Amino acid sequence: MTVYAVGQIKIKNKAEYDQYAAKFMDVFSKFEGRLLAADFEATAVMGDWDRDRLVLMEFPDKAAFTEWATSPEYQEIAKHRDAGADVTTILANALEGTP
Repeated sequence: MTVYAVGQIKIKNKAEYDQYAAKFMDVFSKFEGRLLAADFEATAVMGDWDRDRLVLMEFPDKAAFTEWATSPEYQEIAKHRDAGADVTTILANALEGTP
């Protein structure tokens, strides 16, 4: 079943985060995910949201997400993500009956 990963990002060290961002697509493109949005101008239309960036990714299933997220290639750049930002990632299943 398709899953969506939503990253909510609060930048704390732009130089570190930029190192992560510069290598992200090179790593991401090796896996089965699809980047749907990466927005520094996301806007909350209801409620409060104190983040700087929203990222939305699609994967064919949880196994594909886990393969990417735990891969040595991703873990190598994730150290810059962790040093540069506070990140919350939410994984959600697609509605039943959708590809």
